Amino acid sequence: MIVRRALPSMFTVGNLFLGIISIIVAFQGNFDWAALLVIIGMLLDGLDGRVARMLNAQSEFGKELDSLSDVISFGVAPAFIMYGVVLKDMGWVGMVITAVFPICGALRLARFNVSAGSPNYFIGLPITAAGGVLATLALYHGMLPAPNITLPLFMVFLAYLMISNIKYPNFKKVGIPKATYYIVPLILAIVLGTFMFWPEYVNRLIFLPLAFYALYGVLKKNGNKKKRKTDAVEDPYERIAK
Repeated sequence: MIVRRALPSMFTVGNLFLGIISIIVAFQGNFDWAALLVIIGMLLDGLDGRVARMLNAQSEFGKELDSLSDVISFGVAPAFIMYGVVLKDMGWVGMVITAVFPICGALRLARFNVSAGSPNYFIGLPITAAGGVLATLALYHGMLPAPNITLPLFMVFLAYLMISNIKYPNFKKVGIPKATYYIVPLILAIVLGTFMFWPEYVNRLIFLPLAFYALYGVLKKNGNKKKRKTDAVEDPYERIAK
């Protein structure tokens, strides 16, 4: 009984542990590994809630622990990665931008915890996705034009998406076969092994779907606005017919 109730929290604590280690590794200048630890933390974060539902071990304690862990792993850790890559050269402006990202993440989580929400979508970009995008985006420093400008702008944009009212699909309720959980260690071993030899490919592979998810809500919202405007324009011939 105790193990059943504690197991989901063990995944959450593992996520928190990886977030703290990611910050330490980022301070040491190893940003590739720091980003990978954030990504592995995302995997554990996705499992804790599913395991809790599977074992019928949901609790308010687990919910609060999950939120506190997410602020560290997907708010503070990615922000420090970006600070080490580019923001440290921007003086106090860089420090402010570094602080804004986890602050917006904390606001996003607080709003999520007190709102009824919907099982089908999130309001605002989840901090997990925002942190994953930011951590891997930082590794594109040498590939982007004017990275000292574009990377901070992207970071502020991601912070805004977290506190926005844009709707994002919720995949947490999607059912996954129980057998899948037993292959998680194998998946981690494959990811780590691949990362050892081709770190740039792993980061690119992870960055692309996360970036698409972040942009999906924006594109869908703009599409809905255009559709509403089109529907609002009444055909003059239709008015005469009435």
